[in-house]
Amino acid sequence: MAVLGVDGWRGAWVGALLDGRRVTLLHLRDAGAVLAVPDVEVVAIDMPIGLSDDGPRACDQEAKALLGSAGSSVFPAPVRAVLGARDHAHARELSVAATGGTSLSAQAFQLVPSIRALDDALGDPPPDHVVEVHPELAFRVGLGGVTDPKGTARGAAQRLAALRAVMDVEEAMLAAPPRVPAVDALDACAAAWSARRVADGTNACVGDGARDSRGRPMRICW
Repeated sequence: MAVLGVDGWRGAWVGALLDGRRVTLLHLRDAGAVLAVPDVEVVAIDMPIGLSDDGPRACDQEAKALLGSAGSSVFPAPVRAVLGARDHAHARELSVAATGGTSLSAQAFQLVPSIRALDDALGDPPPDHVVEVHPELAFRVGLGGVTDPKGTARGAAQRLAALRAVMDVEEAMLAAPPRVPAVDALDACAAAWSARRVADGTNACVGDGARDSRGRPMRICW
C-alpha cells in the first residue's frame, strides 16, 4: 500500500503520496482531508501530535540535540492548554500557568491552529497509523548528505539529491499543484520517506515513550 507524507502550508497541507518510487504531490485543504486520503498504510505529519500538559517534550529536546546546528528548526510543541487560547497573549498566559514560567513564541503560536485542527481530527482514540515526523531528521540523520539550510540553493540541491535516491521526486515536482512552494513539497516528500520506514518497521524515533492526556504518543519518527 501507499504511504502519505504531510507538511503544513498556508493553513492547508501539502501531501506526498508515495507508492514504490512514484510520488504524487497533493494539496489537502484541512486535517480531515489528510486523514481521508484512501488506501494509505501510514500517514506521517510534520506537526506536533502528542502534547505535554506541563513542560517540554523529551522528543523535541532529543531531536534538537540530534540536529545540532540545525536544531533551531524544531519548534518546542505548545502544552495542551494552549489549544484553547484566544490569541497569542492568552496563549502565553496559559503556557506560563501550565509550565510554571515558560512562555510561547510567536512562531510556535502560528502553528496552534493547525495543531488544534489535527488534534480534533484524530479523535479518541487516535488512529495508530498517523505518526509525527520532522523533515530535517529525515534529511540530515536518515537520508544523509544534507548540510545546508532548505531555503538556500545548496540546501535545495542537497535535498533533491537525497530524495532522488529513494523516489522519483523531479517528476512529482513538475506535476505539483499550482503555487505549492518547493520547500514544502520537499518536506512532504521527506515525510513520505519516513512514513515508508514506519510502514516497513525500519524507522527510528526520539522520545521517552510517554503518551499525552488524550493517548497520543509524544515522539518524532524518521
